[in-house]
Amino acid sequence: MTTKASTTKKRSRTKVAAKKEVNGKKSSALQIQNLPLGKIKPDLEQPRKTFNDDALQQLSESIEKHGVLQPITVRQLNGHYIIVMGERRYRASKLAGKKTVPCIVRTYETNDILEVQIIENLQRQDVEPTEEAEAIAYLSEKYSTSEIAKRLGRTDNFIRQRLKLAGLIDGFKHYVRNGEMTISLGVGVALFEPEEQQMMLETMGEDFNAHQINKMIKDQTYDLEKASFDVADKKLVPKAGSCVECPFNAANQGNLFGDGKMVCTKAACFETKKSKSFLNLIEKSKKENIFLIPEMRQYWADDENNQLIISQLEKKGLKVYLLDDVEIIVHPIEPTIQDIKIEYQHYDYSEERLKAELEEAKQDYDEEFVKYNSAKENGFVNGILFHPETYRNKEVFIKIVEKTKDESTDYSAPLANRKMADCTPEWKRRT
Repeated sequence: MTTKASTTKKRSRTKVAAKKEVNGKKSSALQIQNLPLGKIKPDLEQPRKTFNDDALQQLSESIEKHGVLQPITVRQLNGHYIIVMGERRYRASKLAGKKTVPCIVRTYETNDILEVQIIENLQRQDVEPTEEAEAIAYLSEKYSTSEIAKRLGRTDNFIRQRLKLAGLIDGFKHYVRNGEMTISLGVGVALFEPEEQQMMLETMGEDFNAHQINKMIKDQTYDLEKASFDVADKKLVPKAGSCVECPFNAANQGNLFGDGKMVCTKAACFETKKSKSFLNLIEKSKKENIFLIPEMRQYWADDENNQLIISQLEKKGLKVYLLDDVEIIVHPIEPTIQDIKIEYQHYDYSEERLKAELEEAKQDYDEEFVKYNSAKENGFVNGILFHPETYRNKEVFIKIVEKTKDESTDYSAPLANRKMADCTPEWKRRT
């Protein structure tokens, strides 16, 4: 049972709400008017386009029983009233069969209307993510990320992620709206230019496939923490500058990959820097007279990509040695108990057993360290070992393994010739 006192308090709260600041401007006392629904029209420019039918039905049932508890805000235009805030209440009132709805009539500057609508919509809990993204993108033309975050009570990173989501093409936005595509996956796709997104969409086909999209994103993004070059180097490719400050570094667009992880989303630029770093590595090898060893074995020398690496080294005047041709000593890393726990994480080892494994690993480390320190005394020289795909490299000590003439291989010989040689019996090769 509603008492007279509680009804008075409810009316009092409504009047106070009508006097609150709107769009940062303090309004004077505004009258609540019950206007005919036939005189009220939705705003065609209203940023909110989607309304949950079930939630709308629930609201209409509440309005039918209790009435509209919070008046909608309208403005006058050509003899009608245009909704500024409260279209959902207006729609639910029509469903409930109401003839009138409580309204506050306000006057707005034309440029303020959309901003008021956007902020009002964004402060709700049920905003569709892509509409929310588009609305925040509109606000970003006038306000900074931090200012928008403060107005909406959100974090800066949330705003940055929504700004990125706004760049999603319509074909993918459809999948976000119907719930097939997660927001995080949508943000991942939005990292790419519209033309690239369209190619991803067409490659995927008619049916949405999250696994396929994830694979395409992975294939076209690069973990800068594993780059073969110095990501802070501004001079490697002067026009591109430093990766640390680059707008195509996902870390500069919010924690899109978590914890400020640096991920390059500009494939062409990354490949250019990678190639340039490899050329620099070749020049260093020539200048300092250091052996440059690709991390591949003779068995894989026939691979097309590996042949390109071998050819590039030979064109630069370097003698090509593979892993089969050399002995390598790398700088040993002292093991820790954490390393041991990770190595044996799938074994049910006791703490004592893990400590015993650590002691054994440390003994191996001590032996390797002695071997490393005496490498040059034992005929080893400075070398660089690099991965033929990533070009990541490390300094090592190497020694060329002496081979007989029959054992040697010409890696630059045509593939067909080398395959023929592999198939030719040894006695016939000698004649």
